[in-house]
Amino acid sequence: MPVMKGLLAPQNTFLDTIAKRFDGTHSNFLLGNAQGSRGYPIVYCSDGFCELTSFARTEVMKKTCTCHFLHGPETSERVTQQVQKTLEGQREYQAEVRYYKKNGTPFWCLLDIVPIKNEKGEVVLFLFSFKDITDSYGKTHHCTKSHVSNRNLSFFLCQNVFSKPTLPEYKVASVQKSRFILLHYSVCKALWDWLILLATFYVAVTVPYNVCFSSPDDSNHDEPECDSTSRSTIVSDIAVEMLFILDIILNFRTTYVGPAGQVVYDARSICLHYSATWFILDLIAALPFDLLYAFNVSVTSLVHLLKTVRLLRLLRLLQKLDRYSQYSAVVLTLLMSVFALLAHWLACVWYVIGRKELASNDPLTWDIGWLQELGKRLETPYTNGTTGGPSMRSAYIASLYFTLSSLTSVGFGNVCANTDAEKIFSICTMLIGALMHAVVFGNVTAIIQRMYSRRSLYHTRMKDLKDFIRVHRLPRQLKQRMLEYFQTTWSVNNGINANELLHDFPDELRADIAMHLNKDILQLPLFSSASRGCLRSLSLHIKTSFCAPGEYLIRHGDALHAHHFVCSGSLEVLKDGMVLAILGKGDLIGADLPGWDQVIKANADVKALTYCDLQYISIRALREVLELYPEYGSRFTEDLHHNLTYNLREVRPPLSGQTQFPRSPRISQVTYSCSHTLCQLTLKFRNSLS
Repeated sequence: MPVMKGLLAPQNTFLDTIAKRFDGTHSNFLLGNAQGSRGYPIVYCSDGFCELTSFARTEVMKKTCTCHFLHGPETSERVTQQVQKTLEGQREYQAEVRYYKKNGTPFWCLLDIVPIKNEKGEVVLFLFSFKDITDSYGKTHHCTKSHVSNRNLSFFLCQNVFSKPTLPEYKVASVQKSRFILLHYSVCKALWDWLILLATFYVAVTVPYNVCFSSPDDSNHDEPECDSTSRSTIVSDIAVEMLFILDIILNFRTTYVGPAGQVVYDARSICLHYSATWFILDLIAALPFDLLYAFNVSVTSLVHLLKTVRLLRLLRLLQKLDRYSQYSAVVLTLLMSVFALLAHWLACVWYVIGRKELASNDPLTWDIGWLQELGKRLETPYTNGTTGGPSMRSAYIASLYFTLSSLTSVGFGNVCANTDAEKIFSICTMLIGALMHAVVFGNVTAIIQRMYSRRSLYHTRMKDLKDFIRVHRLPRQLKQRMLEYFQTTWSVNNGINANELLHDFPDELRADIAMHLNKDILQLPLFSSASRGCLRSLSLHIKTSFCAPGEYLIRHGDALHAHHFVCSGSLEVLKDGMVLAILGKGDLIGADLPGWDQVIKANADVKALTYCDLQYISIRALREVLELYPEYGSRFTEDLHHNLTYNLREVRPPLSGQTQFPRSPRISQVTYSCSHTLCQLTLKFRNSLS
């Protein structure tokens, strides 16, 4: 069952923890970089510090955490020097110092410095806490008894707040989860949710049926058929009740996604969240009414009606619909199940109406009810009021038949409404049917369209292509090439444009995706000495291409704009009708890197022999990346010549009447005294080996 997993990546929650821990009296603090090479710059400034000193955060950031901007004429030089030594020695320190606000107003401050370590035990930050103690100081700066007492209290608070056991470490916090906590996105929880969903549908079917068709108020309740019907599902009902009770217990130990998207693992928070949301509803739905049957307790109609509160479990289904929305088949199944469930409920109500009509009218003078008509047709008439009549099975099937025909159409008349109550119910049923057509079948239509949306898009684009060919009267050969190219590319990428799909993703994520998609070309020896940053930049400029058999990738005399890498298929290099080279999977074709003002013309044709998947990077983009990484650029220029399978810049005049392959580190120069036909046979032999 697909669910929203929430934010699962490990996080560094140091700042949030500090802000919560020091909220209130100790909200005036700074964080300084302990690993900075110049003056320990401030990396964070709290709002309380800004209010205390009247400096804006933008004015404080990047200044040194020794806070020279707070110094004034009466700031102790001894304390200033001691602060500097404390930072250099990465120790704790506490002192009273006179600072000055932005407007020049002096104030006495209890300064506390605490080093913050990471998971390796290295000091990475300094925490500066500023406690305003001006009120406890006299104007002459002498400590009174009250000031000493207050200072001791401040010192005690700081020792308790900033002591080592209470300070968090600056590190990526690992998830602290009890082994008795169940992950809401785990496979076990998904299977359990499916089981509870099936149990909920079971309750939605059996409870209305037992209430309406097995009511103990019926006069024929003493008959064996009615008794067996009312007790045939006791075992399964008790099992479902036990499942619901167990589900409540598991929900008290199941994680959930918090408002900010994070996964909550804390047991207390989980209990409070579940108690405030679904606990009451689940508890009411899990009341074990069926245990009364097990202990042979007489059951009244009120107990049967109380069992209908289990239908509140269906509200849980609304909560889970969003989880299924991306799976068309699942949503379609659920919607049709809901429609059938509604028909089942209405069938139960339709039967109750018929029974009430029988009980409230004189059987000697009144015989127009639908149950009486059904009994006459089945030759099982009612003989004395509610005595006799069709069996429960026949009555239920007839009721379900009537409600389904009313919901989906206008009915067929073989089961019809005769009395006022039956006609009113039929009107309501048809109105509900109209609503269900709009809600259920409208969604079903949309789901089916979504299931075939890709195929519909294919036919739409194919029609546009054919209309384009017809309007512009393209020749038959060009038309055939266009159609083959479109059909083949669609079969490869299913009509998905990767560039458009990834356009809105952040560059960091797109680079990782591009690295994966283009890993074949990036694994060439040509890129072995490139840094990871260079490879990521290159991967963003690599594009995909496709070439059908007989299509020319490059023609003789064309300006070379890119280097091509063959992912699959085979191509041939031709010049004057002679094959100079045959390229296959893993081959690189292009030319030496030209200068900015230089244009290289291809010295041969490159033609596809089979369907070919290609990757290419433009020369302009390649130069832009190499300029960013000059240490690799010179190495790339030297290695490119030796890594090209065929260099389209080299001029190698072929021997007359012979097929020539160029000399290359990957393809040796071999002279064949054979015709072009023999080369094609060689290609077929090579493909058979691969």
